[in-house]
Amino acid sequence: MNAIKIEIPSLSENIRMIESFIDNAKEEFKLEDDIYGNIMIAVTEAVNNAIKHGNKNDKSKNVALTLKLMDHRICFVVEDEGPGFDFLDLPDPTAPENIAKPGGRGIFLMKHLCDEVHFHEEGKIVELNFYIN
Repeated sequence: MNAIKIEIPSLSENIRMIESFIDNAKEEFKLEDDIYGNIMIAVTEAVNNAIKHGNKNDKSKNVALTLKLMDHRICFVVEDEGPGFDFLDLPDPTAPENIAKPGGRGIFLMKHLCDEVHFHEEGKIVELNFYIN
């Protein structure tokens, strides 16, 4: 199993480093364009959540992104240094009362773009799995 890791301070401008990391993975692992698009959106969303909600934009706290390549699966693990959150009790962004709200769609998006999403350690770790050929 190949594993590659990057760690960034919790600053939203560091998302560019995550995008480059994903671009490099696309080249190295010859990822198809459709899965690449899903990975780019889901992983940057997870990292954004870790920066904003997990680490509360505290640049002294880091967000780690690990890529693991396994048989027929590519896994991205995003880890923040925050307190975690109740990932079992999230408002439905498609409910009428939430449609107009500006946030609250990140995890919904991740669940629709990934083949599997798992939360660990009270939500401080998010695992995003994509099946590949």
